[in-house]
Amino acid sequence: MSGEHPLKALCATLGVSRSGYYDWLGRAPSQRAQANATLRTTIRELHAASFGTYGSPRIKRDLDRVGPPVGHNRIARLMREAQLQGRTRRRFRVRTTDSNHAEPIAPNRLAQVPAPAKPNQVWVTDITYIETDEGWLYLAGVLDLFSRRLIGWAMGSSLEAALPLAALLMALRQRQPAPGLLHHSDRGVQYASGGYRTCLAEHGITASMSRTGNCYDNATMEAFWSTLKLELVYRRHFATRHEATTAIFAYIEGFYNRRRLHSSLGYQSPLDFESNLTQQPKQHA
Repeated sequence: MSGEHPLKALCATLGVSRSGYYDWLGRAPSQRAQANATLRTTIRELHAASFGTYGSPRIKRDLDRVGPPVGHNRIARLMREAQLQGRTRRRFRVRTTDSNHAEPIAPNRLAQVPAPAKPNQVWVTDITYIETDEGWLYLAGVLDLFSRRLIGWAMGSSLEAALPLAALLMALRQRQPAPGLLHHSDRGVQYASGGYRTCLAEHGITASMSRTGNCYDNATMEAFWSTLKLELVYRRHFATRHEATTAIFAYIEGFYNRRRLHSSLGYQSPLDFESNLTQQPKQHA
């Protein structure tokens, strides 16, 4: 403003002296302003580390871990000033299930068991798709229902049964579960195929399948796909399947499993939630 109007006129209009103006101009920023500048830098770093997906509630949780508590309203204000925001919602649809086949269908056993109390009691699995300029990239995943950790995945250009089977084999290698694990999926032909059922039987795993056309029977897996798409896929344009594969791997292993805070897990990451369980002292009778 001082470049557009004479300084003398501005001081007269605002009721301040020219000496007072120059005194104000030479002052150092207040402690509050300096603290806000430092805090704003930290917020930017945490927001970037979250793939640009965290809003003020999760940013506050992250800040509480690295320093003294900061008020939510202050964080929200600084994020607005820096034009930082969390993910935006977008409708999610499933288009990968072909249940019109003659293979055996397992009952919905998931609805009959209590919530898991530790890892490797219930796994849920599904297939989704990612658009690229080369065509669809299909992603099969296996999620531990206890910790929401993605423990197996596979990506490819085909919906053949080999894709979800590769994701299952990865989960089996990583976790080596004891017999008795419950495996829940939709009624897709891939999960009902002979090869897939044989693999489950060889590892003592019990199959469970959703009811016809009911995606809510596998809500946790659907929620993961929604999170992946809202936080990564819908924010990017993938020219090739390789580019999408690289980004998805980085999201799963670099962020989702290790760092992403889940409200359903007490604002812990899946990896921390499992680690904290194993570190709890054992109860003695």
